Amino acid sequence: MQIHTPDWVKHAVFYQIFPDRFAKTKTPNKHLLRHDRWEAWHAAPTVQGYKGGDLWGVTEKLDYIQDLGINAIYFTPIFQSACNHRYHTHDYYQVDPLLGGNDAFREFLDAAHRRKIRVVLDGVFNHSSRGFFFFNDILENGPHSPWVNWFKVYDWPVNAYNGEFPANYEGWVGNRALPVFNHDNPEVREYIMEIAEYWIKFGIDGWRLDVPFEIRAEGFWQEFRDRVKAINSDAYIVGEVWGDSRQWLDGTQFDGVMNYLFTGPTIAFAAGDRVILDQVESRDYKPYPSLSAPGYAQKIQDLLQLYDWQIQLTQLNLLASHDTARLITIASDDVDSVKLSTLLLMTYPGAPSIYYGDEVGLPGAIDPDSRRGFPPEADWNLEILECHRQLIALRHASPALRIGNYKVLHAEGAGYVFARTLGGEEVVVALNVGLDDLKLNLDWATTGLKTQPDRIQFGAGGLTWNRDRLDLHLAARSGCILGNSTQK
Repeated sequence: MQIHTPDWVKHAVFYQIFPDRFAKTKTPNKHLLRHDRWEAWHAAPTVQGYKGGDLWGVTEKLDYIQDLGINAIYFTPIFQSACNHRYHTHDYYQVDPLLGGNDAFREFLDAAHRRKIRVVLDGVFNHSSRGFFFFNDILENGPHSPWVNWFKVYDWPVNAYNGEFPANYEGWVGNRALPVFNHDNPEVREYIMEIAEYWIKFGIDGWRLDVPFEIRAEGFWQEFRDRVKAINSDAYIVGEVWGDSRQWLDGTQFDGVMNYLFTGPTIAFAAGDRVILDQVESRDYKPYPSLSAPGYAQKIQDLLQLYDWQIQLTQLNLLASHDTARLITIASDDVDSVKLSTLLLMTYPGAPSIYYGDEVGLPGAIDPDSRRGFPPEADWNLEILECHRQLIALRHASPALRIGNYKVLHAEGAGYVFARTLGGEEVVVALNVGLDDLKLNLDWATTGLKTQPDRIQFGAGGLTWNRDRLDLHLAARSGCILGNSTQK
């Protein structure tokens, strides 16, 4: 079977936005709440508090987003919900009024598309919330509700709030606030399919699917793909699956997953023993123990063998998300770990995804702390920002870095060198994650490459040629991208 994935994703750089925390509109009369009922923007976030970010604010920040080099945005949920992260959906057809409602989203979507920025929404289709009308009807009418079979109700009475009594229905991971849909009910299935179709027709460019592995109804995701792609064959369908995802990446379901199998080894290699275990041990990815270059090379080679190449090119690669601590905090505030990890992210097959604020060094421990308000410019780490700008620009300029083959050239100790090649374009990436300067000697005849790099495109280093041997000098904790001046 030939696998088809959206071509635009292969050339995308994503920016993940948590809407309550990225930007608040500067136009006061657009706020639903006219009084100061928000948490202070730069105060530590709490589990239940709102900071008042909205979609008008995101629209006002599109200049910044575009200047960074972003051409795709993934929003965590934007639909109506009584929760700041909005994974407790009340109404799948209404954008949350605190974010500006459907009108604000229409304005944002049109503005993004004018800039050729794609937009992917978060679909939470495994569970809803206690405030979802169909479940709320059950709370009001008990076994007489016409929606009883939409959920997994075991007994009566249903106890949605009083923890002293059994819930008597299934909540996701036992959480009463998140009643799980009965996906074997054809009415539920059709309802979810129609939601997916509605927003694709509205103009979104794809769906990120929350905990899709929890939905086990036969043929569910195959039908989801068929119906979404029938409206927009280029729509991106990406699942939140943290591990081996082969059963969903067979070409009949998802185009990719959030590629935490890349995240873990990359942080373990670039940050090494700087990783704070308390910030990662409770999550389903493993940026520990630290990896040497050979260990990292093996992890990457194994990952590149796991899926079809067309799937590899549409994986959503990331270093952090709303579900993890932020990279700079995980890495003990070490800027070099962030820069080395970002170099690996931007030169790996698949679509890189930046969690809002990571590009300016925003810290944050495990959620809710990782969901801080976007910082003012005075608090930006300009070294990290410039690293992101340069690498994103290089990726956009280089077809090889986007869709070229990946070949490890050297992996020994702290030194890691690989090439991305496409036709006559050959780009070499080299890293030294160690504490000492490193001199690498590469016998070029054994690399299989046709051109000899003669300039540094990114980073710092020294290269000289001794006939067919490349002598490469890398300072401690640094990396670079090599190119050839004859290549465009």
